[in-house]
Amino acid sequence: MNPADIAPTSHAWEIRATGLKVRVGRSRMAVDGLDLSLGTGVHGLLGPNGAGKTTLIRTLATVLSPTQGTLELLGESVGGTHEHRALRRRIGYLPQEFGYYKRFTVREFVEYMAWLKEVPEADIPGAVQRAVERVGLADRADSRMKTLSGGMVRRVGIAQAIVNDPSILLLDEPTVGLDPAQRLRFRELLQELGTDSCVLVSTHLVEDVAAACTDVVLFAEGRLVFQGTPDELAAAGGPRHAGESPLERGYSALLQGPGPEGGTW
Repeated sequence: MNPADIAPTSHAWEIRATGLKVRVGRSRMAVDGLDLSLGTGVHGLLGPNGAGKTTLIRTLATVLSPTQGTLELLGESVGGTHEHRALRRRIGYLPQEFGYYKRFTVREFVEYMAWLKEVPEADIPGAVQRAVERVGLADRADSRMKTLSGGMVRRVGIAQAIVNDPSILLLDEPTVGLDPAQRLRFRELLQELGTDSCVLVSTHLVEDVAAACTDVVLFAEGRLVFQGTPDELAAAGGPRHAGESPLERGYSALLQGPGPEGGTW
């Protein structure tokens, strides 16, 4: 399936930020005045290390609270003093690193996460089985977590993120540790999920964006540098820019372009 063939199913914005600022520590503004709207589809979040991608995803997951500006998720305003329990039932989140009980089996761990997300008890067995199958771990469902390879653990992380059939799915570096065949299957899964969910994927792998994403968000120094299609990102670069593919050259060109005060990003 060509990612360009995946059209949003509605015109509503599942994620909308206006003037969003998020402070990390006492002084560093990791997200600095972000205006961003995302609807149904698969959106790739690109940017150099330290750009603020993880802070943004943690804020969208309601782990961090906005410092300033407005943030709406699924039509609900998100702020520091609100209780977001109901909203979190509709969000799936895979952090860069996630904790788990090593003695749990794969099935037990995903069941536990489904329970935390308040999936109805009668629906949990079926939801867990579907999630495990979608990440290709049905044959390891009864294996203990401590026996899994790093790539398998990552796939379990994806399974727990999708077990509640989220309306918003936030994935922070989900392909770390996956082998090439697993990454291909993951791209197919993203395309499936993006038909009726808003999926935001943070990654350093530009080729994953080209293969699976309908939209690209380029982030640098806490600010939005670019938002558009993969083809538009590729068109931003040229032969003089670093990179082995048109997308990588477009990425390099935009990061080398004028920054907020006339310098480079």
